[in-house]
Amino acid sequence: MAIKYKRVLIKISGEALAGEDRFGVNDAQLEKTAKQIKEIHDAGVEVGIVVGGGNFFRGRTGGNIDKPTADYMGMLATVMNGLALQDALLASGCPAKLMTAIEIRDMAEGYARRKALDYLEEGKVVVFGGGTGSPFFTTDTAAALRAAEIGADVLLLAKNIDAVYSADPKVDPNAERFTELTYMDIIDRDLKVMDLTAATICKDTATAIYVFALATEGNLMKVINGENVGTLIR
Repeated sequence: MAIKYKRVLIKISGEALAGEDRFGVNDAQLEKTAKQIKEIHDAGVEVGIVVGGGNFFRGRTGGNIDKPTADYMGMLATVMNGLALQDALLASGCPAKLMTAIEIRDMAEGYARRKALDYLEEGKVVVFGGGTGSPFFTTDTAAALRAAEIGADVLLLAKNIDAVYSADPKVDPNAERFTELTYMDIIDRDLKVMDLTAATICKDTATAIYVFALATEGNLMKVINGENVGTLIR
């Protein structure tokens, strides 16, 4: 089957790496994630990844901690996940490079767009840690920005749910499952796919979004091949 997307940006949440543990990094889930990424890489897809940090710390749940400080702590959590993902990819035989929005020279290379593009063209998976590098912005926004910056064909939102629904299907059995939506549907109906800043960036840069369940074995390759396993937003 012909590959539909040649260059992608995958947004992987911290929760997706935690798996059933809910905190930290689950070894089995990390290995499964790396395996799926290697599969599409070996098929010739150029892959960028933005990782979240919710399995360690979220800026918005920082309690009495100063908001910018809490957000910086959340950025560090994404770097921890980035290191774990880079290690798992390298262990699987997939070349990978971690770049961070905030320079941490002994652990990762500082993000530079031109260098990231060079790595992608060289066949390396590029993992982007540190969010946007600024407080008050989510990793959804970082994913939208990086997708636009690297010229990704699509922003792949790897979720714990298989598509976008009109409501939480676990709560509302009558929730409608969508196979295709517009950017304005997300914004106007507040469908909780991503934060509104990120959705607006995708709309303004005409970056398509695809929501799918990464935990389902083989789903990532199905998305790359154009199979209908989630929700396309454009």
